Amino acid sequence: MRHMMSSIRRPVRRLGGEKHLLITLLSFAASVSLTRLFLELTGYPQLGSGEIHIAHVLWGGLLLFIAALLPQLFANRWVYTLGALMTGTGAGLFIDEVGKFITSSNDYFHPLAAPIVYTFFLLTVLLYLQVRRPAPKGAREELYQALDALEEVLDHDLDQQEMRELEARLGYVSENTEHPEFARLANELLEFIQCGDLRLTTPRSTLWKRLSELWRSFEAQWFERNRLKAILIGGLLALGFVALVNMLRALPIGPSPTHFERIITRLITEGQVNSQGGITWYLLRIALETSAGVLLLTASGFLILGKDRLGIVFGHMSLLVSLTAINLLVFYFDQFSTILPSTIQFVLLLGITYYRQHYLPR
Repeated sequence: MRHMMSSIRRPVRRLGGEKHLLITLLSFAASVSLTRLFLELTGYPQLGSGEIHIAHVLWGGLLLFIAALLPQLFANRWVYTLGALMTGTGAGLFIDEVGKFITSSNDYFHPLAAPIVYTFFLLTVLLYLQVRRPAPKGAREELYQALDALEEVLDHDLDQQEMRELEARLGYVSENTEHPEFARLANELLEFIQCGDLRLTTPRSTLWKRLSELWRSFEAQWFERNRLKAILIGGLLALGFVALVNMLRALPIGPSPTHFERIITRLITEGQVNSQGGITWYLLRIALETSAGVLLLTASGFLILGKDRLGIVFGHMSLLVSLTAINLLVFYFDQFSTILPSTIQFVLLLGITYYRQHYLPR
């Protein structure tokens, strides 16, 4: 009996949950980036007067609270989209002030703030990649999603494609469930939607569908094999050369030895280096970036020579290590100016993954 109850209470992934998580992810990234940009451009204004300062962490908390209330108060499907948008925006505003809450001096600019924000974002990306994988298919899961889709019937928003998907889910439940009550419910619902009284709508051109069509058009034009390969080679070469140039400019030897002293002086002034250990961490960052740069150049070389599989392996490994490990150090020393390079790395990683899936069959 206890096993049956635990099985029934087992969580079921919501239909379209990956789309809502993507909205949360993108709004979170935009919230942090645009907040930092706005504050930098406006000289960090204070909202309030005298001792009163309404920090944007409060606005973030307010958005998170509203996002939590919405699904408790309303049953409409659009609530999930709005809630995802408000959750990402609120989380970005909230965590952007993390520096104030990890230091006794309430230091908004503390160097650890940027790596913490980046780590939080990275964990959300990993969660999204996990959620994108196909969910286990079972009668209970299919019935949950069928009941969720029936909301379209109540809103008179069910189109022909959604009707076919709903019929397929209910048919699967009817034929594969071990619970007779599930089969009876599925059959009753099938009879209801097939009675001919339902009013079907023509598919609306929603923003999500327009973006999907735009992406497919862009994909067909730019992701042809040779063109995509040329883009990957150019991107890998550029990142590799930038890493080597940064190494030559930063080390206390080479063409500009005084540049290293200026960098260390700046880092000491800004509080990112306050001991010999800090300098060691900075040199480790340079060494890791240089190693990644060499791997990127190696990857581009293999692609140029036509050894695509080796090139993709080296490029994927280098970008993955950079995004998940090396960038934590880079964010500490360079702070939020690292957002653009990290975005380029992530786009290249997506391009490499796409190339491997479409043009390098197993």
